[in-house]
Amino acid sequence: MGKKIVIALGGNALGDTAIEQLKLVEETAKPIVDLIEDGNQVVIAHGNGPQVGMINLGMNYAHEQGAVKGEMPFPECGAMSQGYIGYHLQNAIGNELKKRGIKKDIACVITQVIVDEKDPAFSKPTKPVGAFYDKETADKMVKERGWTVVEDAGRGYRRVVASPKPIDVAEKNIVNNLIDNGYIVITVGGGGIPVIDKDNKLVGVPAVIDKDFASAKLAEIVKADSLFILTAVERVCINYGKPNEKQLEKMTIEECEKYIGENQFAPGSMLPKVIACMGFAKTGGEAIIADLKNAKLALKGESGTKIVR
Repeated sequence: MGKKIVIALGGNALGDTAIEQLKLVEETAKPIVDLIEDGNQVVIAHGNGPQVGMINLGMNYAHEQGAVKGEMPFPECGAMSQGYIGYHLQNAIGNELKKRGIKKDIACVITQVIVDEKDPAFSKPTKPVGAFYDKETADKMVKERGWTVVEDAGRGYRRVVASPKPIDVAEKNIVNNLIDNGYIVITVGGGGIPVIDKDNKLVGVPAVIDKDFASAKLAEIVKADSLFILTAVERVCINYGKPNEKQLEKMTIEECEKYIGENQFAPGSMLPKVIACMGFAKTGGEAIIADLKNAKLALKGESGTKIVR
């Protein structure tokens, strides 16, 4: 009997251009289809950090040059990234399935993820997006557009947006229905389009939801057996890059908390992955951080780091 697996793919693993991405996902598709071929039900989530930044930057530039009449709001940029990344994944996975003679349909769902309007993240935006500006231009953006901007590592000033926690998936009934009917589903792309419930209406907000947290919430909602957060390293390490570096095959939630307290995991890199896996493990699920190419081995416990209660 196969498992229901939510796979979280990192946006940085998908390439810097659309052409590069289309080529890269041909390789990404192979280990995903390996899991499907073994009888597992696979649900795919993905990041969009580089891609949504590229779209936002391009649309802003087009507006500044007078090529388009208005700016493209950030939630709409997220939706665009979901569409074209989803297309590439559909295409690559579909071609790999066809090559192996597996008859499975794929559905990509443009997904809204609900966040709390009162999330503290909205009062302290931290996620840099879009172009670099000089001080004069940045001050103008703050005055005219109400942006929050920060100086970014000596390279100039950038807009920052909030990164709130996901609390629900608006399209969860659709996603569950598709899964129940045997579809391979691509959803919560880029962490989902962030929306708030305002006066009984869903309203998009300029924010970026961490794809690892969104994937963990999705795994909880669809009652997945396993959450795979896929990255570029074989296992989670402590003392990373030091002579006493150690790979971990398994961590309990208690051990995770201990290592987090020791600052063993880098913010914006391994830390959100570990925290997201802890959240899912607390619901009783199996959470695994592993290298994409070793996904099949990780499911057998022969690779990756498993996080358990």
